[in-house]
Amino acid sequence: MPSDTASRPPPPFVDVAFIAFDGVQMLDVAGPMEVFAVANEHLPPGARPYRLTLGSPTGRPLGTHAGLQLGPVVAMQDLPPGTDTLVVTGGSEQALLAAAADPMVKPWIQARAQAARRVVGVCTGALVLAAAGLLDGRRATTHWNRCALLQSLGQGIVVEPDAIFVASHPVYTSAGVTAGIDLCLALVEADHGAATALAVARELVLFLRRPGGQSQFSAGLQVQAAAAPPIKALTAALLADPTGDCSAAALAGRAGMSERTLARAFRAETGLTPAQFVEAARVERAKALLESSTWPLARVAQRAGFASVDALQRAFAKRVRITPGQYRERFGPPAPGR
Repeated sequence: MPSDTASRPPPPFVDVAFIAFDGVQMLDVAGPMEVFAVANEHLPPGARPYRLTLGSPTGRPLGTHAGLQLGPVVAMQDLPPGTDTLVVTGGSEQALLAAAADPMVKPWIQARAQAARRVVGVCTGALVLAAAGLLDGRRATTHWNRCALLQSLGQGIVVEPDAIFVASHPVYTSAGVTAGIDLCLALVEADHGAATALAVARELVLFLRRPGGQSQFSAGLQVQAAAAPPIKALTAALLADPTGDCSAAALAGRAGMSERTLARAFRAETGLTPAQFVEAARVERAKALLESSTWPLARVAQRAGFASVDALQRAFAKRVRITPGQYRERFGPPAPGR
């Protein structure tokens, strides 16, 4: 005989609960919510609509990073059981870490995560999931400049710093801010198919699948502040001018070290080999030129230190995951006559 649970009709809604804390990034909430809300207008026949609820530890209106308030808000403990998708949003690092240490928040997140079909961390919301142990041994991502912090908050987290989002079912994490929209669009596609997701993407004027990773939006190369003076001086010089002779011998001579010593010290201080850093610095310079000029790619390649357009294309394919032309279309100046 079928059990009572098996014979019970499904609820009329798919409950999606968003959890936020004071200092939340408005877009971390509004963007993903809009994806589910617009999806309700394009669901296939017979599909249950999403029901969206915003929760917080107190239930009071939330102060946002932009200075506005979000509401209405339900206290977390008053959220109805049976949440299908639990979404933890990002925002103020201080508020998130305080929430992660809160004796009420952590066990609530853990209990609700066990009961939910899937758990989502939007941007730095992944920090709360990590502190609750939900990312231990899983692949995950977060905003590019919080990846090291995410790594420190759990055990065996495999952080993918360049991913737009990472699926490690039943836990999903997205990269910085707008990447939460990409992730929730993918969840809608998983629930209702590509046609529904494409309709949502068209209405919100989004990529159904955004090309490239977080590296295309990073704010430059990060070098450890505690790096030894010769390495700091060399990396600063390469960022200022990555052209010219950047062979191992030339770089070692500029640093006053042997090639072997430089290779060992450079990796210890930056996490990269000298050659990898040079390529990354040249890509950063090429990005700046593509954003600010209408020069042909051959001139961009030369001014960025690449030997050819082909070398520029290969470096972009590896590090930015889109072509220089696509990068310019998105971030460059308007073409003449447009």
